[in-house]
Amino acid sequence: MNFVKYFFYIVVASVFLYASEDSQSSQVKQLSREVVPLSKTLFEVINLKTGDKRIEDLTGRDFIVVSVREEGSDGRFYAVDRDGTVWWSGAVTSGTAEYRSPSGIFHVLRKVRYYMSKAYPDASGINNMDYSLFFTKFGHALHKGSTNWMSRGCIHIDEKDIKVLFKWATSNTKIIITRHSYMPFAHDDLVRIYVD
Repeated sequence: MNFVKYFFYIVVASVFLYASEDSQSSQVKQLSREVVPLSKTLFEVINLKTGDKRIEDLTGRDFIVVSVREEGSDGRFYAVDRDGTVWWSGAVTSGTAEYRSPSGIFHVLRKVRYYMSKAYPDASGINNMDYSLFFTKFGHALHKGSTNWMSRGCIHIDEKDIKVLFKWATSNTKIIITRHSYMPFAHDDLVRIYVD
């Protein structure tokens, strides 16, 4: 009987988890946080409701910075190794004004290689969120998608880039979503990678 009860709880929890994913509640109407890069590994997190500020130091951690595609930011992601080196970067698209991507410091909640959005399934039946790195309980993820058009809150990354991030990222990998430029801190590393 205990097995049946345990199995029932697992099924109910799974249904709740997946039902909340991709839900309309993932629509971000007003931002509650802002993240400002201060250096390559230091970020100021501002609570926009209370004005409280804190500094997040990611020295010694693997993380991905996403500077969303909005005025004043880069429209790029930056993969940063625990030694503080930006080792991979590429274009992104983020949420439209109606479906803004949330700002904040998150971590990878789960990785799903093949995935179809439950709220916005592709009519062709083809998976539209492959290589998903979910970072909110509402279904926001970094995933394979066109960098030519905006999303409904997720971060679209080109297939060649998201495959690399998907393989590298773990549940310990932080994801920073900012509306500020990170390029001044990444520039020297990117020149070494892509120009030299």
